[in-house]
Amino acid sequence: MKTSFNKILYIGFVLLGVFQALFSKDYMQAGSSIGIALAFDPFDQEQKWNDRPTWQKAVLIVHLSVAAALLGYAIGWNDK
Repeated sequence: MKTSFNKILYIGFVLLGVFQALFSKDYMQAGSSIGIALAFDPFDQEQKWNDRPTWQKAVLIVHLSVAAALLGYAIGWNDK
């Protein structure tokens, strides 16, 4: 896929996840949408992980952490 198309899909899924978390209060769907956004890497996909700049690695790791936190919160919150 082209990088610009991936950026559009990435931003779209992130915005969908933010909407689901803030307005719909559906944290499971928000975590899923934000997690799916990682499939559309907005950076150069031809570049290996070890060759990427540190800030790109940090952005992707924080993104993954937010998705995991939302899913964990949703599972824990509904476990009553």
